Amino acid sequence: MPSSTSTSVLVIGGGMAGLTAACELLERNIDVTVLEASHRLGGRTESIMTKIGSRIDVGGQWIGADHHRLKLLSAQAQSTTFKTHSNGLPVLIHRNRRLSPFRPSILLGVVVVGVFDLMCRIGVPRAWNKVSIEKAIATVAPTTTTRKFLEVLTTLSAATELANTSIYALANSVPPAGGVVTMLSAEGGAQDSLIAESVGSVVDMLAHRLGTERVRTNTRVSGIEQTDNGIVVRAQSGEEFRAAKIIVTVPPPMLSSISFQPPLPAERLTLQKNTQMGVVYKAVAVFKTPFWRNRFGGECIVLDDPPRGIFDSSSPSPDGPGHLCVLVGGSPARMLDEVSPQARLELLLSPLVPLLGPKILEPVGWHEKAWHRDEFCGGGYMAIPKIGTTEGLMPMPHGRIGDVHWAGTETAREHSGYIEGAIESGQRAAREIVF
Repeated sequence: MPSSTSTSVLVIGGGMAGLTAACELLERNIDVTVLEASHRLGGRTESIMTKIGSRIDVGGQWIGADHHRLKLLSAQAQSTTFKTHSNGLPVLIHRNRRLSPFRPSILLGVVVVGVFDLMCRIGVPRAWNKVSIEKAIATVAPTTTTRKFLEVLTTLSAATELANTSIYALANSVPPAGGVVTMLSAEGGAQDSLIAESVGSVVDMLAHRLGTERVRTNTRVSGIEQTDNGIVVRAQSGEEFRAAKIIVTVPPPMLSSISFQPPLPAERLTLQKNTQMGVVYKAVAVFKTPFWRNRFGGECIVLDDPPRGIFDSSSPSPDGPGHLCVLVGGSPARMLDEVSPQARLELLLSPLVPLLGPKILEPVGWHEKAWHRDEFCGGGYMAIPKIGTTEGLMPMPHGRIGDVHWAGTETAREHSGYIEGAIESGQRAAREIVF
Protein backbone atom coordinates (compact mmCIF):
# COMPACT_ATOMS: atom_id res chain seq x y z
CA MET A 1 0.00 0.00 0.00
CA PRO A 2 1.37 3.45 -0.91
CA SER A 3 1.84 5.89 1.97
CA SER A 4 -0.92 8.49 2.25
CA THR A 5 -0.92 12.03 3.68
CA SER A 6 -4.08 14.05 4.35
CA THR A 7 -4.46 17.82 4.54
CA SER A 8 -7.15 20.43 3.87
CA VAL A 9 -5.54 22.01 0.79
CA LEU A 10 -2.77 20.81 -1.49
CA VAL A 11 -0.71 23.30 -3.49
CA ILE A 12 1.07 21.96 -6.56
CA GLY A 13 4.17 24.04 -7.22
CA GLY A 14 6.53 25.75 -4.79
CA GLY A 15 7.14 28.94 -6.74
CA MET A 16 6.07 32.40 -5.61
CA ALA A 17 2.41 31.74 -6.47
CA GLY A 18 2.28 28.46 -4.59
CA LEU A 19 4.19 29.66 -1.53
CA THR A 20 2.07 32.81 -1.33
CA ALA A 21 -1.18 30.85 -1.59
CA ALA A 22 -0.05 28.38 1.07
CA CYS A 23 0.98 31.12 3.50
CA GLU A 24 -2.31 32.96 2.98
CA LEU A 25 -4.22 29.79 3.83
CA LEU A 26 -2.06 28.99 6.84
CA GLU A 27 -2.65 32.50 8.22
CA ARG A 28 -6.35 31.60 8.23
CA ASN A 29 -5.64 28.37 10.12
CA ILE A 30 -6.27 26.18 7.07
CA ASP A 31 -3.99 23.16 6.95
CA VAL A 32 -1.97 23.12 3.73
CA THR A 33 0.81 21.13 2.07
CA VAL A 34 2.99 22.28 -0.84
CA LEU A 35 4.27 19.71 -3.34
CA GLU A 36 7.25 20.80 -5.46
CA ALA A 37 8.75 18.59 -8.17
CA SER A 38 12.20 20.19 -8.05
CA HIS A 39 14.81 19.91 -5.32
CA ARG A 40 14.40 23.62 -4.60
CA LEU A 41 11.67 26.19 -3.99
CA GLY A 42 11.18 29.45 -5.87
CA GLY A 43 9.94 28.35 -9.29
CA ARG A 44 11.05 30.88 -11.86
CA THR A 45 13.12 32.67 -9.24
CA GLU A 46 16.42 31.14 -8.16
CA SER A 47 19.10 32.61 -5.93
CA ILE A 48 22.75 31.59 -5.60
CA MET A 49 25.45 32.42 -3.06
CA THR A 50 28.65 33.50 -4.81
CA LYS A 51 32.11 32.56 -3.59
CA ILE A 52 32.67 36.12 -2.37
CA GLY A 53 29.58 35.93 -0.18
CA SER A 54 27.02 37.90 -2.20
CA ARG A 55 23.63 36.53 -3.22
CA ILE A 56 22.51 36.83 -6.82
CA ASP A 57 19.38 36.00 -8.78
CA VAL A 58 19.61 33.86 -11.91
CA GLY A 59 15.82 34.05 -12.24
CA GLY A 60 13.29 36.81 -11.64
CA GLN A 61 14.82 39.67 -9.67
CA TRP A 62 13.27 43.07 -10.24
CA ILE A 63 10.68 44.93 -8.18
CA GLY A 64 8.61 47.28 -10.31
CA ALA A 65 7.72 50.72 -9.00
CA ASP A 66 4.10 49.62 -8.51
CA HIS A 67 4.82 46.05 -7.38
CA HIS A 68 3.35 46.66 -3.94
CA ARG A 69 2.89 43.02 -2.99
CA LEU A 70 6.54 42.12 -3.56
CA LYS A 71 7.65 45.28 -1.78
CA LEU A 72 5.60 44.26 1.25
CA LEU A 73 7.00 40.73 1.29
CA SER A 74 10.58 41.96 0.97
CA ALA A 75 9.97 44.32 3.90
CA GLN A 76 8.54 41.46 5.94
CA ALA A 77 11.67 39.45 5.11
CA GLN A 78 13.69 42.41 6.44
CA SER A 79 15.47 42.55 3.10
CA THR A 80 17.24 45.65 1.82
CA THR A 81 15.99 47.08 -1.46
CA PHE A 82 17.86 49.54 -3.65
CA LYS A 83 17.23 51.36 -6.89
CA THR A 84 18.51 49.80 -10.10
CA HIS A 85 21.58 51.72 -11.24
CA SER A 86 20.58 53.64 -14.36
CA ASN A 87 21.39 56.93 -16.01
CA GLY A 88 18.16 56.91 -17.99
CA LEU A 89 19.38 55.97 -21.46
CA PRO A 90 21.10 52.65 -22.17
CA VAL A 91 24.42 52.39 -23.94
CA LEU A 92 23.77 51.04 -27.45
CA ILE A 93 26.43 48.88 -29.10
CA HIS A 94 26.44 47.52 -32.64
CA ARG A 95 29.42 45.97 -34.42
CA ASN A 96 31.64 46.87 -31.48
CA ARG A 97 30.79 50.54 -31.85
CA ARG A 98 28.77 52.72 -29.53
CA LEU A 99 25.68 54.13 -31.22
CA SER A 100 24.11 57.47 -30.44
CA PRO A 101 20.56 57.07 -29.10
CA PHE A 102 19.70 59.98 -31.38
CA ARG A 103 20.78 58.15 -34.52
CA PRO A 104 17.85 58.26 -37.03
CA SER A 105 17.54 54.47 -37.19
CA ILE A 106 17.27 54.32 -33.39
CA LEU A 107 14.86 57.25 -33.20
CA LEU A 108 12.66 55.50 -35.74
CA GLY A 109 12.63 52.45 -33.50
CA VAL A 110 11.62 54.61 -30.54
CA VAL A 111 8.75 56.06 -32.59
CA VAL A 112 7.59 52.56 -33.54
CA VAL A 113 7.64 51.53 -29.88
CA GLY A 114 5.59 54.60 -28.96
CA VAL A 115 3.00 53.91 -31.64
CA PHE A 116 2.79 50.26 -30.59
CA ASP A 117 2.26 51.29 -26.97
CA LEU A 118 -0.64 53.52 -28.03
CA MET A 119 -2.15 50.74 -30.13
CA CYS A 120 -1.92 48.32 -27.19
CA ARG A 121 -4.04 50.72 -25.16
CA ILE A 122 -6.58 51.28 -27.92
CA GLY A 123 -6.70 47.69 -29.16
CA VAL A 124 -5.05 45.99 -32.12
CA PRO A 125 -6.92 44.19 -34.92
CA ARG A 126 -7.70 40.55 -34.18
CA ALA A 127 -6.39 39.70 -37.65
CA TRP A 128 -2.91 40.39 -36.28
CA ASN A 129 -3.20 37.12 -34.38
CA LYS A 130 -1.79 35.39 -37.46
CA VAL A 131 1.04 37.89 -37.97
CA SER A 132 4.30 36.95 -36.25
CA ILE A 133 6.25 39.55 -34.31
CA GLU A 134 9.19 38.82 -36.60
CA LYS A 135 7.15 39.70 -39.70
CA ALA A 136 5.64 42.79 -38.08
CA ILE A 137 9.07 44.16 -37.18
CA ALA A 138 10.44 43.44 -40.66
CA THR A 139 7.48 45.35 -42.13
CA VAL A 140 8.01 48.54 -40.14
CA ALA A 141 11.83 48.54 -39.90
CA PRO A 142 13.51 49.80 -43.10
CA THR A 143 17.07 49.38 -41.81
CA THR A 144 18.99 46.55 -40.16
CA THR A 145 19.77 48.70 -37.14
CA THR A 146 16.11 49.58 -36.55
CA ARG A 147 15.09 45.94 -36.95
CA LYS A 148 17.73 44.68 -34.52
CA PHE A 149 16.84 47.42 -32.03
CA LEU A 150 13.16 46.43 -32.07
CA GLU A 151 13.98 42.73 -31.89
CA VAL A 152 16.19 43.04 -28.84
CA LEU A 153 13.66 45.23 -27.01
CA THR A 154 10.95 42.66 -27.71
CA THR A 155 12.94 39.58 -26.75
CA LEU A 156 14.15 41.24 -23.54
CA SER A 157 10.70 42.42 -22.46
CA ALA A 158 8.73 39.32 -23.49
CA ALA A 159 11.30 36.47 -23.76
CA THR A 160 9.48 35.08 -26.74
CA GLU A 161 10.53 33.53 -30.04
CA LEU A 162 9.52 36.20 -32.53
CA ALA A 163 8.65 33.81 -35.36
CA ASN A 164 6.32 31.74 -33.16
CA THR A 165 4.38 34.48 -31.40
CA SER A 166 1.80 36.85 -32.84
CA ILE A 167 1.92 40.61 -32.57
CA TYR A 168 -1.66 40.34 -31.28
CA ALA A 169 -0.60 38.18 -28.32
CA LEU A 170 2.27 40.56 -27.56
CA ALA A 171 -0.06 43.56 -27.64
CA ASN A 172 -2.48 41.76 -25.33
CA SER A 173 0.26 41.21 -22.73
CA VAL A 174 1.32 44.85 -22.55
CA PRO A 175 -1.56 46.59 -20.67
CA PRO A 176 -1.49 44.23 -17.64
CA ALA A 177 2.22 45.05 -17.29
CA GLY A 178 1.56 48.79 -17.24
CA GLY A 179 2.46 49.63 -20.83
CA VAL A 180 5.55 49.41 -23.00
CA VAL A 181 7.37 52.29 -21.33
CA THR A 182 6.89 50.72 -17.90
CA MET A 183 8.07 47.32 -19.17
CA LEU A 184 11.27 48.81 -20.59
CA SER A 185 12.10 51.29 -17.82
CA ALA A 186 14.27 51.08 -14.73
CA GLU A 187 13.46 54.14 -12.63
CA GLY A 188 9.69 54.23 -12.14
CA GLY A 189 9.25 51.14 -14.31
CA ALA A 190 9.23 47.37 -14.06
CA GLN A 191 12.98 47.25 -13.31
CA ASP A 192 12.86 49.94 -10.63
CA SER A 193 14.49 48.14 -7.69
CA LEU A 194 16.40 45.07 -6.56
CA ILE A 195 16.81 43.13 -3.32
CA ALA A 196 20.34 43.11 -1.90
CA GLU A 197 19.82 39.71 -0.29
CA SER A 198 18.19 38.42 -3.53
CA VAL A 199 14.61 37.33 -4.12
CA GLY A 200 15.65 34.14 -2.38
CA SER A 201 15.32 35.98 0.93
CA VAL A 202 11.58 36.29 0.28
CA VAL A 203 11.32 32.65 -0.79
CA ASP A 204 13.17 31.60 2.37
CA MET A 205 10.83 33.66 4.54
CA LEU A 206 7.70 32.13 3.00
CA ALA A 207 9.14 28.63 3.34
CA HIS A 208 10.02 29.33 6.99
CA ARG A 209 6.45 30.46 7.67
CA LEU A 210 5.15 27.18 6.34
CA GLY A 211 7.70 25.00 8.08
CA THR A 212 9.42 21.93 6.68
CA GLU A 213 6.49 19.70 7.60
CA ARG A 214 4.22 21.52 5.11
CA VAL A 215 6.63 21.64 2.16
CA ARG A 216 7.67 18.62 0.12
CA THR A 217 10.38 19.07 -2.51
CA ASN A 218 11.46 16.33 -4.94
CA THR A 219 7.80 15.31 -5.17
CA ARG A 220 6.70 15.12 -8.78
CA VAL A 221 2.95 14.84 -9.19
CA SER A 222 1.77 12.37 -11.84
CA GLY A 223 -1.99 12.31 -11.28
CA ILE A 224 -4.84 14.32 -9.77
CA GLU A 225 -8.19 12.64 -9.18
CA GLN A 226 -11.38 14.31 -8.00
CA THR A 227 -13.60 11.88 -6.09
CA ASP A 228 -16.79 12.15 -4.05
CA ASN A 229 -14.58 12.16 -0.97
CA GLY A 230 -12.17 14.88 -2.11
CA ILE A 231 -8.94 15.13 -4.08
CA VAL A 232 -6.38 12.36 -4.41
CA VAL A 233 -2.94 13.38 -5.71
CA ARG A 234 -0.46 10.72 -6.75
CA ALA A 235 3.27 11.28 -6.95
CA GLN A 236 5.68 9.40 -9.20
CA SER A 237 7.22 7.96 -6.05
CA GLY A 238 3.96 6.12 -5.35
CA GLU A 239 2.94 8.37 -2.47
CA GLU A 240 -0.63 9.60 -2.23
CA PHE A 241 -1.87 12.89 -0.83
CA ARG A 242 -5.49 13.63 0.01
CA ALA A 243 -7.19 16.99 0.40
CA ALA A 244 -10.53 18.73 0.13
CA LYS A 245 -9.21 21.26 -2.40
CA ILE A 246 -6.15 21.82 -4.54
CA ILE A 247 -4.36 24.81 -6.08
CA VAL A 248 -2.35 24.09 -9.23
CA THR A 249 0.31 26.68 -10.06
CA VAL A 250 1.97 24.78 -12.92
CA PRO A 251 1.85 26.82 -16.18
CA PRO A 252 -0.46 25.28 -18.83
CA PRO A 253 2.27 24.07 -21.26
CA MET A 254 3.89 22.08 -18.44
CA LEU A 255 0.73 20.28 -17.32
CA SER A 256 0.80 17.48 -19.88
CA SER A 257 2.80 15.25 -17.52
CA ILE A 258 -0.06 15.24 -15.00
CA SER A 259 -3.16 13.14 -15.66
CA PHE A 260 -6.53 14.34 -14.40
CA GLN A 261 -9.53 12.23 -13.47
CA PRO A 262 -12.11 13.06 -14.56
CA PRO A 263 -10.37 14.57 -17.61
CA LEU A 264 -10.13 18.33 -17.78
CA PRO A 265 -12.70 20.15 -19.94
CA ALA A 266 -11.89 20.52 -23.64
CA GLU A 267 -11.21 24.25 -23.33
CA ARG A 268 -8.62 23.64 -20.63
CA LEU A 269 -6.88 20.98 -22.72
CA THR A 270 -6.86 23.39 -25.65
CA LEU A 271 -5.21 26.00 -23.43
CA GLN A 272 -2.44 23.53 -22.60
CA LYS A 273 -1.99 22.60 -26.26
CA ASN A 274 -1.98 26.13 -27.64
CA THR A 275 0.46 27.77 -25.23
CA GLN A 276 4.24 27.66 -25.04
CA MET A 277 6.83 28.69 -22.50
CA GLY A 278 9.01 31.69 -23.19
CA VAL A 279 12.70 31.23 -23.94
CA VAL A 280 15.31 33.07 -21.89
CA TYR A 281 18.94 32.76 -20.82
CA LYS A 282 20.36 34.70 -17.90
CA ALA A 283 23.88 35.08 -16.58
CA VAL A 284 25.40 37.09 -13.76
CA ALA A 285 29.07 38.08 -13.85
CA VAL A 286 30.45 38.67 -10.35
CA PHE A 287 33.31 41.09 -9.64
CA LYS A 288 34.90 42.24 -6.39
CA THR A 289 33.79 45.82 -7.09
CA PRO A 290 31.55 47.57 -9.66
CA PHE A 291 34.61 49.13 -11.27
CA TRP A 292 32.60 50.26 -14.27
CA ARG A 293 30.44 52.81 -12.41
CA ASN A 294 32.20 55.93 -13.73
CA ARG A 295 32.17 54.72 -17.35
CA PHE A 296 28.93 52.80 -17.68
CA GLY A 297 25.44 54.09 -16.95
CA GLY A 298 24.13 50.75 -15.75
CA GLU A 299 22.26 49.58 -18.86
CA CYS A 300 23.62 48.34 -22.17
CA ILE A 301 21.80 47.03 -25.24
CA VAL A 302 23.92 45.02 -27.68
CA LEU A 303 22.40 44.63 -31.15
CA ASP A 304 24.90 42.04 -32.40
CA ASP A 305 24.07 38.33 -32.24
CA PRO A 306 22.97 37.22 -29.82
CA PRO A 307 21.11 40.48 -29.11
CA ARG A 308 21.21 41.04 -25.37
CA GLY A 309 20.76 43.39 -22.47
CA ILE A 310 23.47 43.93 -19.84
CA PHE A 311 22.46 45.52 -16.55
CA ASP A 312 24.26 46.64 -13.41
CA SER A 313 22.50 44.72 -10.63
CA SER A 314 25.02 45.68 -7.93
CA SER A 315 24.09 47.42 -4.71
CA PRO A 316 24.92 51.16 -4.52
CA SER A 317 28.17 50.62 -2.58
CA PRO A 318 31.26 51.40 -4.70
CA ASP A 319 33.22 48.90 -2.61
CA GLY A 320 31.40 45.95 -4.05
CA PRO A 321 30.57 43.37 -4.87
CA GLY A 322 29.85 44.08 -8.52
CA HIS A 323 27.17 42.19 -10.41
CA LEU A 324 26.45 42.44 -14.14
CA CYS A 325 23.27 40.72 -15.30
CA VAL A 326 23.08 39.50 -18.91
CA LEU A 327 19.74 38.62 -20.51
CA VAL A 328 19.16 36.94 -23.87
CA GLY A 329 15.58 36.20 -24.87
CA GLY A 330 13.82 34.27 -27.62
CA SER A 331 15.51 32.18 -30.31
CA PRO A 332 18.98 33.73 -29.74
CA ALA A 333 18.94 32.19 -26.25
CA ARG A 334 18.80 28.72 -27.82
CA MET A 335 21.90 29.54 -29.88
CA LEU A 336 23.89 29.66 -26.66
CA ASP A 337 22.97 26.11 -25.63
CA GLU A 338 25.78 24.46 -27.60
CA VAL A 339 28.51 26.88 -26.50
CA SER A 340 30.81 26.28 -23.52
CA PRO A 341 30.42 28.47 -20.41
CA GLN A 342 33.76 30.21 -21.04
CA ALA A 343 32.86 30.85 -24.68
CA ARG A 344 29.49 32.27 -23.59
CA LEU A 345 31.20 34.57 -21.11
CA GLU A 346 33.59 35.93 -23.74
CA LEU A 347 30.89 36.23 -26.40
CA LEU A 348 28.41 38.03 -24.17
CA LEU A 349 30.77 40.42 -22.38
CA SER A 350 33.33 41.19 -25.12
CA PRO A 351 31.32 44.13 -26.57
CA LEU A 352 32.06 45.94 -23.29
CA VAL A 353 35.85 45.65 -23.66
CA PRO A 354 36.23 48.89 -25.71
CA LEU A 355 34.17 50.68 -23.07
CA LEU A 356 35.47 49.10 -19.84
CA GLY A 357 38.72 47.33 -20.75
CA PRO A 358 39.74 43.64 -20.70
CA LYS A 359 39.06 43.40 -16.96
CA ILE A 360 35.40 42.88 -17.84
CA LEU A 361 36.30 39.41 -19.15
CA GLU A 362 37.79 38.36 -15.81
CA PRO A 363 34.94 38.05 -13.30
CA VAL A 364 35.56 36.12 -10.09
CA GLY A 365 32.31 34.26 -10.74
CA TRP A 366 30.09 33.44 -13.72
CA HIS A 367 26.63 32.05 -12.94
CA GLU A 368 24.17 31.24 -15.71
CA LYS A 369 20.88 29.53 -16.40
CA ALA A 370 19.02 28.64 -19.60
CA TRP A 371 15.46 28.63 -18.30
CA HIS A 372 14.11 26.91 -21.40
CA ARG A 373 16.22 23.90 -20.38
CA ASP A 374 14.86 23.77 -16.85
CA GLU A 375 13.10 20.43 -16.48
CA PHE A 376 10.38 21.76 -14.21
CA CYS A 377 9.81 25.38 -15.28
CA GLY A 378 10.23 24.80 -19.01
CA GLY A 379 11.11 28.42 -19.69
CA GLY A 380 10.42 32.01 -18.66
CA TYR A 381 9.26 34.64 -18.15
CA MET A 382 5.82 33.09 -18.67
CA ALA A 383 3.64 30.95 -20.90
CA ILE A 384 2.41 32.66 -24.07
CA PRO A 385 -0.05 31.76 -26.85
CA LYS A 386 1.21 30.02 -29.94
CA ILE A 387 0.78 32.05 -33.10
CA GLY A 388 -2.76 31.91 -34.48
CA THR A 389 -4.33 30.95 -31.14
CA THR A 390 -6.09 33.03 -28.49
CA GLU A 391 -6.69 30.64 -25.58
CA GLY A 392 -3.61 31.86 -23.71
CA LEU A 393 -4.18 35.60 -23.87
CA MET A 394 -3.50 37.43 -20.59
CA PRO A 395 -4.81 36.81 -18.04
CA MET A 396 -5.03 33.12 -18.83
CA PRO A 397 -8.27 31.36 -17.82
CA HIS A 398 -8.28 30.34 -14.19
CA GLY A 399 -11.86 29.47 -13.30
CA ARG A 400 -11.96 26.59 -10.84
CA ILE A 401 -12.89 23.13 -12.07
CA GLY A 402 -14.67 21.37 -9.25
CA ASP A 403 -12.28 21.60 -6.32
CA VAL A 404 -9.27 22.36 -8.54
CA HIS A 405 -8.17 26.01 -8.39
CA TRP A 406 -5.52 27.64 -10.58
CA ALA A 407 -2.75 30.15 -9.92
CA GLY A 408 0.50 31.28 -11.53
CA THR A 409 1.75 34.57 -12.92
CA GLU A 410 -0.02 33.89 -16.24
CA THR A 411 -3.40 34.15 -14.48
CA ALA A 412 -2.74 37.54 -12.85
CA ARG A 413 -4.86 40.50 -13.83
CA GLU A 414 -1.94 42.82 -13.18
CA HIS A 415 1.76 42.28 -13.87
CA SER A 416 1.39 38.87 -15.50
CA GLY A 417 4.83 37.46 -16.21
CA TYR A 418 6.36 39.17 -13.19
CA ILE A 419 6.96 38.01 -9.61
CA GLU A 420 4.28 40.50 -8.60
CA GLY A 421 1.78 38.70 -10.83
CA ALA A 422 2.66 35.35 -9.27
CA ILE A 423 2.04 36.77 -5.78
CA GLU A 424 -1.28 38.30 -6.87
CA SER A 425 -2.44 35.00 -8.33
CA GLY A 426 -1.54 33.08 -5.18
CA GLN A 427 -3.48 35.52 -3.03
CA ARG A 428 -6.48 35.30 -5.36
CA ALA A 429 -6.50 31.49 -5.37
CA ALA A 430 -6.33 31.43 -1.57
CA ARG A 431 -9.29 33.84 -1.37
CA GLU A 432 -11.30 31.56 -3.64
CA ILE A 433 -10.87 28.74 -1.16
CA VAL A 434 -11.47 30.83 1.96
CA PHE A 435 -14.55 32.60 0.67
